[in-house]
Amino acid sequence: MKKFAIRKIRKGEKKSGKYARELRKNMPEAEHRLWCFLHNKQLDNYRFRRQHPVGKYIADFACVRERLIIEVDGATHGEPDEVTYDEARTAFLRSQGWKIVRYGNEEICKNIDDVLGDIDAHLRGLKT
Repeated sequence: MKKFAIRKIRKGEKKSGKYARELRKNMPEAEHRLWCFLHNKQLDNYRFRRQHPVGKYIADFACVRERLIIEVDGATHGEPDEVTYDEARTAFLRSQGWKIVRYGNEEICKNIDDVLGDIDAHLRGLKT
């Protein structure tokens, strides 16, 4: 019989957890493409979670062991409101001990090998 870890729900995660489940069902193409390389410990045996709640925010991908969050930015992330939101979000996540790495949709779709190499370097501590 497989045992499941019971994770304590932290303040602000109840709503974000429900929303995260919805996001997992409707992943954009770039996120889906990246997930194909990250799930099942395919990247140097590191385990990633997709649409992982952290407080009131949801990380696109998270390696909990290394405290690394990977964010996939679409076209709207250049808008002033989105930039302000992303800055506040990043500040919160860093205050919780997470490192954040960002990649654009186009970068993932056109240069997946470079993106995976960069993620690998962050996981190994070669990049900060």
